[in-house]
Amino acid sequence: MKPPGEEKSNTVYRINADGKGPRNPSGTHPERFYVQPTVNEHFAWLRTRFALERSLMAGMHTSTILIAFGFTIVQVFERLQDETPDKAVLLPYAPRGFALALIGAGVLAAVVALIQYRHLIRYMWCEEFRAIAGMREKPYNSPLAAMTILIAVIGVFAFGSVLFRLS
Repeated sequence: MKPPGEEKSNTVYRINADGKGPRNPSGTHPERFYVQPTVNEHFAWLRTRFALERSLMAGMHTSTILIAFGFTIVQVFERLQDETPDKAVLLPYAPRGFALALIGAGVLAAVVALIQYRHLIRYMWCEEFRAIAGMREKPYNSPLAAMTILIAVIGVFAFGSVLFRLS
């Protein structure tokens, strides 16, 4: 590879900490890309970070809806069965099974969203991007991650409540 200025292409080079020449990003191919610490690159990094935050919020939103809807289904159908005990129900345990599936899917969605978020945050703070990541040495821990964990824990308790008929 030629140093910056000698090659006419759209490749952006990352300069070593000592200011001498390009450096291959660890774990990537030398031809893949290089990061240059400029304002444009920093704002692109921030846009990507905010996109990750929005993706985690969407996962948290989806899991909250699945958990709440599953718990509501159980409550509604149990109340209906209690109000009309003289009418036979064809599948009395179907709403409970469906609710357990929804709540389980909600917990799984929260866990998967959080794992993906943490994985991508670690990638964005790796050595290749540290020059454009910002002034901090460590990643900023978003309160969304804590909220997603809280939603998952609530979902586990809701699952247990429906499974063991504690509601």
